Amino acid sequence: MRVWWSILLPLLKPAFAAAAIFSFIAHWNDFLGPLIFLNTEDKYTVALGVNMFFGEYQVNMSLVMAYSVIVTLPIIVIFFAFQRYFVQGIAVTGMAGR
Repeated sequence: MRVWWSILLPLLKPAFAAAAIFSFIAHWNDFLGPLIFLNTEDKYTVALGVNMFFGEYQVNMSLVMAYSVIVTLPIIVIFFAFQRYFVQGIAVTGMAGR
């Protein structure tokens, strides 16, 4: 257990951070799953909320673009907060053949 805690876990932190970022982005941008399973509009996710701005005959593109910027801000903040681990995790996974 000590070997795992003091050697393996520090080496796996960048890979876990990269996987966490990819998982967060995939779940944050998920559209089809919540569309199928959610029945009421007050429980919709942000991706479904952007879709609600599209009307039947007209689209207010200024509202759609403003909402899209607000939706992407958490992803950008998460990426820049964990950028060091993310880049290190991607670089380490590419060096398996050396």
